[in-house]
Amino acid sequence: MSQAERVAYFNGQIVPESQVLIPFRDRSFKYGDGVFDMTRTFDRRIFKLQEHLDRFDRSLKYAGIDHGLSRQAITQISEEVVARNLPLLAEGEDYWLGQRVSRGVDLVGGDFWQSAGPNVIIECTPLPFKARAHLYRDGIDVIFPSVRRVPPECLSPNVKSHNYLNLIMGDLEVKSYNPKAWSVLLDTRGFLAEGTGSNVFLVKDGVLYTPKEHYVLAGVSRETVVELAQELKLTVVEEDLSPYDAYTADEAFITSTSFCICPVHSFNNKIVGDGNVPGPITKRLTDAYADLVDCDFVGQYLRHLG
Repeated sequence: MSQAERVAYFNGQIVPESQVLIPFRDRSFKYGDGVFDMTRTFDRRIFKLQEHLDRFDRSLKYAGIDHGLSRQAITQISEEVVARNLPLLAEGEDYWLGQRVSRGVDLVGGDFWQSAGPNVIIECTPLPFKARAHLYRDGIDVIFPSVRRVPPECLSPNVKSHNYLNLIMGDLEVKSYNPKAWSVLLDTRGFLAEGTGSNVFLVKDGVLYTPKEHYVLAGVSRETVVELAQELKLTVVEEDLSPYDAYTADEAFITSTSFCICPVHSFNNKIVGDGNVPGPITKRLTDAYADLVDCDFVGQYLRHLG
């Protein structure tokens, strides 16, 4: 079958992406009242789909949204959406795969809490290898914006919701200082929290440190790195980390679904360690991650350097 446009699942059917149309009264569009999760493929194979769907289920339960589909159905639809879009991938490319659910469309004339039932989308999009390739060569320059992460007393960071405005405002501030920099927000106590879809690790004297799960969305990639570190007999400590800890770290790296592991070059223009990226422990973990997924994801990015 010839295919010129990616397809996506939308409320019971797999249709061309251009036919996935959300009404303007959808509560996720109006209020960010929806949840989602994202994984990626490695050499066209979906990574840890069930672990991501576990987190998706927790987000749905927290938000009180029922999409009405079984785990088996969500799994099968996700796999089918990827399979049907594979012919559109160029050689060496991979997909982000997302499951998205809004609470639904507000009922005209109804009360604020009433909706017409959830909108469900399962979609995929190519990973931004070209746009981010330089980060694996040079490392990420991180800036801590003045915008602070929403505290867990207000909204649990463990829910992956469509309301990203807090993180976006931090990103916009950082980009105004340095268009190539990435933000990692501090929490309201002044400790490192997280970036948009990403977690941060510091390495000091051979020990890995990462912010407490209570204050961040614990990414599946973060969990994978912790598991790999334990296999490599590396100590991992979850604790409050200050900007001072970041400035004086020997190494640092970011984890996320798309990055997996990507080294940090600087925090607030202060070079991490000796400035060489990746550092030795970051390299060991990156190699272990690549072995686990049977894919040279660093090479995938670096091949796209201009």
